Amino acid sequence: MKLRLLLALASLVLVAALPATEQATPSSPAHPAGVAKPVIVFVHGAWGGAWQFKKVAPLLEERGFRVYRATLTGLGERMHLASPDIGLATHIDDVVNLILFEDLHDVILVGHSYGGMVITGVADRIPERISRLVYLDALVPVDGDNATSLGKFGATLAAKAKDGFIAPWWLKPNKPYPKDVPQPVKTLTDAIHLTHPAAAKIPGSYILTVEKGKAAADDDFYASSLHAKERGWPVLQMEGDHNPHWFQPGATVDVLVHAIRP
Repeated sequence: MKLRLLLALASLVLVAALPATEQATPSSPAHPAGVAKPVIVFVHGAWGGAWQFKKVAPLLEERGFRVYRATLTGLGERMHLASPDIGLATHIDDVVNLILFEDLHDVILVGHSYGGMVITGVADRIPERISRLVYLDALVPVDGDNATSLGKFGATLAAKAKDGFIAPWWLKPNKPYPKDVPQPVKTLTDAIHLTHPAAAKIPGSYILTVEKGKAAADDDFYASSLHAKERGWPVLQMEGDHNPHWFQPGATVDVLVHAIRP
């Protein structure tokens, strides 16, 4: 009994003698409670993949964001799942499920090009999870629209369809990965169906990219920027081609942050 008492006392003395940094204390969280990093979910455009946003993701993470990059079924690294049966609803499900299974809340959804169709559908499905929509040179649809009915390229897309797919006609043979791949045409011809009134109340921003020397009104996505303006959303303009996140990642991040925090 005396031996146990002596051992217990010795242990107490040893712990008291340790420097404060070495004493056993509850671990502190990396981020204080209640201070969560804002979440961004990127949705790429037609023919693309999550790889298109790999340059901007680390730059945004350096600025304190948590970044997720969705790849839509049949595209990017999921091209092995490609099928003519894949439609717009499948791509909306892809992003909805990413948000649900990662248990994301207050999501800033960023859609590029065709991705504007997808983020609009996602917001309509789970508006309670979305804090803001950002359209990066993207389509801004209303109920009943499809991708081929918007912008100036609808007829071109329809003419390029073959065997249920629209191939990226600009792609050079034997181009190494990562690269654009054929898109199921159904994703571009399916109409979007919007039924949730709460989705219309989610704030949004639009980023219009205009190539150097070109007038904004001549841009393929100018009409979509006007639709955003009609909704009362801020419209930002940056000089660059249609894929600034790939060719101008730094400048794109600057504009994105401004669009997120207008």
